[in-house]
Amino acid sequence: MIRLFPLALLLSAATLLGACDNMAKQPRDKTWTPANADSGSRAWPPEPAPNTVAREDRPQPAPALTAALLDRGKERYEIYCTPCHGYLGDGNGMIVQRGFPHPPSFHSEALRNAPTRHFYDVATNGWGAMYSYADRVTPDDRWAIAAYIRALQASQNTAATELPDDVRGTLR
Repeated sequence: MIRLFPLALLLSAATLLGACDNMAKQPRDKTWTPANADSGSRAWPPEPAPNTVAREDRPQPAPALTAALLDRGKERYEIYCTPCHGYLGDGNGMIVQRGFPHPPSFHSEALRNAPTRHFYDVATNGWGAMYSYADRVTPDDRWAIAAYIRALQASQNTAATELPDDVRGTLR
């Protein structure tokens, strides 16, 4: 048994060295070379055919604006968005109060003028430090959140003179 140990050690070392030689000489792309840099490249996946759109990239149509949609948007917003954006959409959520960078306020001129689809797209693809929520929030809920953001913007940027008389009477 003791005599076989050196022989087994020698065989395993020879096998490992032989394998390393093959791995070092195998064909490969160089670092930072585009996958399809030359016509002989067998990179995967191949380039998509012209004018094709991935199933996940198809634009989702905006649903009709209803009270149920706004209620769902408020619920989803409070779950996913308030940690960073805050309950008012001003960018002062709890995470920000603990040192995370401020997200933009939904009440800025640029975001008030942005199309509603912008909020849907940001939730889908991410933006800046914000990561994508596409795997956490369904497309319908992303539209509901976008609609609720519009309601938040209206609630914080409407002049008192534009409010109905019964609502204006409740203001201090």
